Amino acid sequence: MTYLLALDQGTSSSRSIVFDREGRIVAMAQRELTQIYPQPGWVEHDPREIWKSQLATARDVLQKAKLEARDIHAIGITNQRETTVLWNRKTGEPVHNAIVWQDRRAEPMCAQLREEGMADTIRDKTGLVIDAYFSGTKLRWLLDNVPGARAAAEGGELAFGTIDSWLIWQLTGGKVHVTDVSNASRTMLFNVHDNAWDADLLKALDIPAALMPDVKPSSAHFADVDAQLLGRAIPIGGVAGDQQSALFGQACFQAGMAKNTYGTGCFLLMHTGDAFQPSHNGLLVTSAAQTSAQPQYAMEGSVFVGGAVVQWLRDGLKAIQGSAQVQGLAESVPDAGGVMMVPAFTGLGAPYWNADARGTITGLTRGTTVAHIARAALESIAYQSAALLQAMSRDAVAAGGKPVAELRVDGGACVNDLLMQFQADLLGIPVVRPEVIETTALGAAYLAGLSSGIYESTEQLSKQWRVQRRFIPTMGRAQAEESMARWERAVRQATTV
Repeated sequence: MTYLLALDQGTSSSRSIVFDREGRIVAMAQRELTQIYPQPGWVEHDPREIWKSQLATARDVLQKAKLEARDIHAIGITNQRETTVLWNRKTGEPVHNAIVWQDRRAEPMCAQLREEGMADTIRDKTGLVIDAYFSGTKLRWLLDNVPGARAAAEGGELAFGTIDSWLIWQLTGGKVHVTDVSNASRTMLFNVHDNAWDADLLKALDIPAALMPDVKPSSAHFADVDAQLLGRAIPIGGVAGDQQSALFGQACFQAGMAKNTYGTGCFLLMHTGDAFQPSHNGLLVTSAAQTSAQPQYAMEGSVFVGGAVVQWLRDGLKAIQGSAQVQGLAESVPDAGGVMMVPAFTGLGAPYWNADARGTITGLTRGTTVAHIARAALESIAYQSAALLQAMSRDAVAAGGKPVAELRVDGGACVNDLLMQFQADLLGIPVVRPEVIETTALGAAYLAGLSSGIYESTEQLSKQWRVQRRFIPTMGRAQAEESMARWERAVRQATTV
């Protein structure tokens, strides 16, 4: 029983990964997830499909690894955050499709909260800005729009949860309704100072407290899986939202350590220890994955379009046939030839927070080729991430800390050497890629391993973190600063169209 099983329920797929004690991948299984778009701006998933696909991958990965349930010491769960499920406690059936984190239908409710002057209260209690991104207003929409939902909720018949809670409910046959602090902190209903649901915020959003799950530290004994599902009652020992889990999997346990996940979007988190540090540069404060009742915090910024710009080159522009071709195309020219791309296809996230911005390509000449556009598209990922990290460093220095000294990277696009080198050049600090880039799942496994006794401490986990490649800056600082100034000019153009 020296293996750990991580259930990684993401936006586009459900995956399961088995890790050995040293944090190395033994086997992986994955199933795609259907995306449902009822109308523009709405995004849904079928909660039943989420559960069935996740269970199927757990069974698949045990078979691939040639292991049985008795070989698994504990299970860790990590999940797409903010996605909202409401279900019947008696039947276990969802009352509606899950409303996905990308969904914007709750914006009118958010506008009302802003008009009511709730912005400062919510930021001070939760670390968040008022936005339809978070779970609270999604839940309110369900209560207001699903026939009979509010009356059933007030009668104690329904349960709310983010995807972790939904999975644990299913894994335990409806016996346990629980979440962890990192997921709870993304609801806009959780007081991150007290680590508790906030009665004033529940009242402000008109949400019955009976809906809410119990909240535990991220590393704890949450429940035991029903023995009939996998063959043994395996303990669930770790739960964390995907980005906090990746921060943990990158062994960023100390204040000032930062990681960037390069996926469809980019998510940059910097640990701030036990200090709740409000941002003055457009960033969020969130609960980090916690191994005890002591609150731990992180500063977070999100880039809406990261690796998705490569998908646009493939599917929209038809410039490449497969995503893997983008590095070769970009490397066929020495630079972007003055071309700048701002991929604000759905507006700009942190630190700009401009929902009206639109994608732009500037600097085109008769000499511009598709290779220059491909290079500019790749570089846009690094520019957006650099703007985020610079904002984080300004916040850290203002709070008496130090700028980030190195950036640890993970996610699918971090395998692109050209992108990682350019990222290091813009930042002027090392960009470090670990041997295991599946750090979201690894973080969940580590949290489960800590609570179940495989690991003694986070210090032990720090020693297990292994570097695959370190990208050292080669660009002069004056050139890097000029490049960032050109980027900011391009952003200004994108926000005035």
